[in-house]
Amino acid sequence: MNCQLHSNVKREMSALRTRFRPPRLKEFKTDRKNLAAPPPEPILGPQMSKTLDQSPPACGAAQATPRPATRTGAGRSRQPKHLPFNRFAALDFETADYGRDSACAVAVVVAEQGRIVNQMYSLIRPPRRDFVFSYLHGITWSQVARKPCFAELWPEVSAMFQGVEFVAAHNASFDRGVLDACCAAGGVTPPDLPYLCTMKLSRRHWNVRPTKLSDVCRHFAIPLHHHEALSDALACAHIVLKAAEVGVHKGAFLGKRK
Repeated sequence: MNCQLHSNVKREMSALRTRFRPPRLKEFKTDRKNLAAPPPEPILGPQMSKTLDQSPPACGAAQATPRPATRTGAGRSRQPKHLPFNRFAALDFETADYGRDSACAVAVVVAEQGRIVNQMYSLIRPPRRDFVFSYLHGITWSQVARKPCFAELWPEVSAMFQGVEFVAAHNASFDRGVLDACCAAGGVTPPDLPYLCTMKLSRRHWNVRPTKLSDVCRHFAIPLHHHEALSDALACAHIVLKAAEVGVHKGAFLGKRK
């Protein structure tokens, strides 16, 4: 009986010891970790998220400056390549020698609203008797010895440029140079007008090559007596008129005088 009582007491003591046993170290650490974990973040709706993202920056924080929108693609404005025209003058010089001031013949043709409306032609007495290019144009000193010099002829020539929008010439840099040199020698002022080169126009507008006046006239079946000033000026005017439907190409104009 004493043995049975002792056994019962032993079992009760063991049960009490298990019931009030302090937590083990591993269990204690696990409980602390669970207690220290931060609460889960709340799930925000799209409107609330947008509001938080647009909150004002902190004082002193740099703010990004929005860049202006640039127009690209179809929104980009394009400048027209061709220019309409109404009234212009076609100019041609023949020279006696290598000097640009040695003009021995001049022709000016005026076109308006698609047709030739005026023209002038004259021989000129150049400042020197030497003729180098008679084999081209057939003009000699004996033919021009009694003709007016350029300064005397200038009032008639300059009147042809009144009201025109531009001056056209085949290889326009040459004819503009002759006009400027003759005006300088005669003490007069050349017209301040744009110059259209029909050589450039033939390349850019119709892709005609080669672009000598005789070649371009052959392409368009334009009558030509080459190196006769009036015939050359008339041919130049007709080349420009061929472009009247869409306008002359901007790239056919010479740059400004230097």
